[in-house]
Amino acid sequence: MRPRPPIKGRGIFSGTGLIITGLAATLVALVYPIWSYEDRSGTNVDILNAQTVLTQYGPLSGLDRDFITKVRLAGLWELPAGQQAQAKGTTEAVRTAGRHLVEGHTFLDERVRSVAAQLGLPLPNEPNDQQKGWLEELNAAQGVDYDRKFANILRLAHGRVFSVVAQVRAGTQNALVRQLADDANTTVLDHITILEATGYVDFGALARDLAATGTPSPANSPTPPGPVADPGTIVPVIPSPYPSYTLPPAATGPPPQGGS
Repeated sequence: MRPRPPIKGRGIFSGTGLIITGLAATLVALVYPIWSYEDRSGTNVDILNAQTVLTQYGPLSGLDRDFITKVRLAGLWELPAGQQAQAKGTTEAVRTAGRHLVEGHTFLDERVRSVAAQLGLPLPNEPNDQQKGWLEELNAAQGVDYDRKFANILRLAHGRVFSVVAQVRAGTQNALVRQLADDANTTVLDHITILEATGYVDFGALARDLAATGTPSPANSPTPPGPVADPGTIVPVIPSPYPSYTLPPAATGPPPQGGS
């Protein structure tokens, strides 16, 4: 059988195809960055809007609700940890830190239950698994080992929540959450200071732990406000027990320009 003669023009068409493919790839490369930066679903603003609900106290975001939950969870384990430190601490500094934890979280728990009730939010009634593990670790420790673990575990926990408080206070649109963040900020800073005053905080290990874990934003927002079970007896909100400072009067306009 005689071999089939080559088809004329095949090489030309193949070369043209490669050129067209190359041009198409170049066009995609040019268009993709423009599309990437266009406003589309999935951006942080879209997520914020999707997770935000309206209340009579202002918009309530997913981060706001996560913060309220974290304040409640903190009290559920740090208050008993403080009570324990008052009994098991071997130094006056550790026992004093325990007393600060009890006083601070008693106050904050009253505040967060009041805020949650006004916003119709559910609250947890027991610590999470990690917090239970911390309590078990403290229960098993004795003597100076207890003092050291108490100071470092509690200081790590307060360091993690401190950045969350700042983020919420800076960006919340809700008046109740803003007030709660103010009280939480004062309380957490007091606890950080008094824990460091025990002399047991390992700042090198603390920095490594905080760098390793970071403080990620909540991936899934808690359920929006709705009918919930009674979070417990609501104690009337009392003035903060911490010192306050008088602010200057608000400016009514720009300062006068030079001249008589």
